[in-house]
Amino acid sequence: MKILVCISHVPDTTAKINFTPDNKSFDTNGVSFVINPYDEFGLTRAVWLQEKLGATVTVVNVGTAVTEPTLRKALAIGANDAIRVDAEPTDAFFVAKQIAHLVKENGYDLVIAGRESIDYNGSQVPGMLAALLNWPFVNACVGLELDGNTATAIREIDGGKEKSQFALPAVIAGQKGLVEEKDLRIPNMRGIMQARTKPLQVVAPIDAAKSTEAVYYEKPAPKGACKMIDPDNVEELVQLLHNEAKVI
Repeated sequence: MKILVCISHVPDTTAKINFTPDNKSFDTNGVSFVINPYDEFGLTRAVWLQEKLGATVTVVNVGTAVTEPTLRKALAIGANDAIRVDAEPTDAFFVAKQIAHLVKENGYDLVIAGRESIDYNGSQVPGMLAALLNWPFVNACVGLELDGNTATAIREIDGGKEKSQFALPAVIAGQKGLVEEKDLRIPNMRGIMQARTKPLQVVAPIDAAKSTEAVYYEKPAPKGACKMIDPDNVEELVQLLHNEAKVI
């Protein structure tokens, strides 16, 4: 069985976000990057399937050379090899088309991605990828078991969970619950040393039009100053809630 895990290269969750002076791109100065947390749940599940079923696990990223340390970390966690599509991932449909092309060329049985990336929060690539491949798709997946060519998945829905069975190949968009946080793999020294020699292939992107373009970025407006009200002055509180906050 061949499993492909999609890896996004995203800013660390503690990073301070700034934009370039023209507000047209993200300012990466001083920012540390990590494996997208949702992708890390998927990668851990794939490595578990590797150990249980003897599957091979390939990780893929659409990005420039700066993303290679993130791919090497994925290799240290347990992936067998990595592929980097040498292009800027500025458009979800463009990224999905690049990955779909790789899937068709290499005959993967299962694609696992994160539900979304924590930088753009678009939640688009996995669904687009499944549509391009015409494969079954499970979003918000919190459980996955394989039995031969049959997969059983559990996903979160409003008010509960839904269990479904389908034949491979398929696309899974995972999140916390696909594995628990305590089960996430931390690269050990042996894994880090092995990752240095594991294959990391760089491929040229296919010609695919981008369907969207970011015109500019803007930070949310800063929060207003906190206004303190005397606890005994109920009339002023009601007046402010009614006239300024407009919540009553």
